[in-house]
Amino acid sequence: MSAPRRPHQLPDVSVDTLSAFIAEIEKAGELVRITHPVRVHLELCEIADRVMKMPGGGPALLFEHPVLRDGTRAEMPVAINLFGSMRRMSLAMGVDDLDSVGARITELLDLKVPDGLMAKLGFASRLFEVAKFPPRTGGSGTPACQQIVWKGDEVDLDKLPIITCWPEDGGPYVTLTMVISKDPARGIRNVGMYRVQQLGKRDVAMHWQRHKTGADHLRQMAERGETMPVCIAVGADPASMYSASAPLPPMIDEFIFAGFLRRSPVKLVKAVTCDLEVPAEADLVIEGYIDPAEALVMEGPFGDHTGYYSEADLYPRVHVTAVTMRKQAVYATTIVGKPPMEDFYLGHATERIFLPLLKLTCPEIVDYHMPAEGGFHNLVFVSINKRYPGHADKVMHALWGQGLMSLAKVLVVVDHDVNVRNTMEAWWSALNNMDPERDVRFTMGPVDVLDHASRAFTYGSKMGIDATRKLPEEGSTRPWPKMIAMDKETKASVDAMWSKLGLPVPTRGLGVP
Repeated sequence: MSAPRRPHQLPDVSVDTLSAFIAEIEKAGELVRITHPVRVHLELCEIADRVMKMPGGGPALLFEHPVLRDGTRAEMPVAINLFGSMRRMSLAMGVDDLDSVGARITELLDLKVPDGLMAKLGFASRLFEVAKFPPRTGGSGTPACQQIVWKGDEVDLDKLPIITCWPEDGGPYVTLTMVISKDPARGIRNVGMYRVQQLGKRDVAMHWQRHKTGADHLRQMAERGETMPVCIAVGADPASMYSASAPLPPMIDEFIFAGFLRRSPVKLVKAVTCDLEVPAEADLVIEGYIDPAEALVMEGPFGDHTGYYSEADLYPRVHVTAVTMRKQAVYATTIVGKPPMEDFYLGHATERIFLPLLKLTCPEIVDYHMPAEGGFHNLVFVSINKRYPGHADKVMHALWGQGLMSLAKVLVVVDHDVNVRNTMEAWWSALNNMDPERDVRFTMGPVDVLDHASRAFTYGSKMGIDATRKLPEEGSTRPWPKMIAMDKETKASVDAMWSKLGLPVPTRGLGVP
């Protein structure tokens, strides 16, 4: 199973739909169309899992003839692993390098008005770009996402190619979601990527962990004694799909952030049966409501990104009031499990994009990396410009106070010259520069709800490792050795002759770019 690769230019304009994104992926030679019938119950997951384990993440897959649980053919194809490579993740953002998105954020945060006419004109253009971020609503005609509408008794989720991922999952799951809710007091919209378990033809269970923004909205609605509208959008422009997974502060609308990534506003329309707005270009929207007065329902188990099943627990039921879709809809989905998986590349994009925001509170941070082996929260490497004794400790505790970084189980702090994106180099440096008794810190705090090893549900210990070069005040009584490095002249000489030696270009090893 392979796809031909050829050079591909990035599109000149933002990609506005899922189908357009798939077309760009195919132009890049990173899409495989599967015409053989494949069952959405387990078979599709097994194929996708094998592909995601390929070097570089494997190609994106478009299953053109998925088979539903009753043995009939689904009316829409299934796309998976759309974001599962560095190239496709960059393509989703319309950039050649994800770090360039972080650079845009850095420039945006520098809002000091400069001196000089030309500099002020440049500043004004930046402000104009900011003004384009908010989504646009309304429009004439029937929006694409509502070309087909099922309401009331017409709703039948069994007709959708919702996949069952793993043998012991509690049921089929909608996974690559944009779950839309609204703060009832402030009116601020939240768009989150939460798994949704199908319970029946017209109801689903919403996996809102207690620290998620959607769960907070539900608590507020319960206090007001009101039912809560909720929409689950599947498939849209890739920036909006990614933004649902981004760790944004609660006061920032994910569709505004998507507009920033796209450099153009996201178009929204009023849902058919809910007082919420949904992406006009979405492929599929499931509309419904939660009654806080109702008893919670059992959700799970679910084969999760830790590589283990998360336990079944009680979560709110969503009563589905409508399903709307495009005439030529594509059902986008993903799976999680033993890494590496597609979610690694979504997480890598978050690393690159949000590094400037992390530096706002920790300017000494040079870079950070969450390797696939750590399943995001289990392991974080951080490089810093160390200036004083205890500096690594300061960074550890600052990070444990930062949003979802508070769930990090192991933080390893290294010096500025360590390439934390090279896991081999990061561990080599850490293991050489630490004395376990002196340099390992333990603390207590919140942990990932999926962490089955913690001493209590969502609460446990964390470990910080100070793997920086030690100063005398930090208990170092011996001179710190100098790292081996070839002199620049010899390196330049060998660089010049390398092509004549008949040797391959080295791509692995400590410190090799």
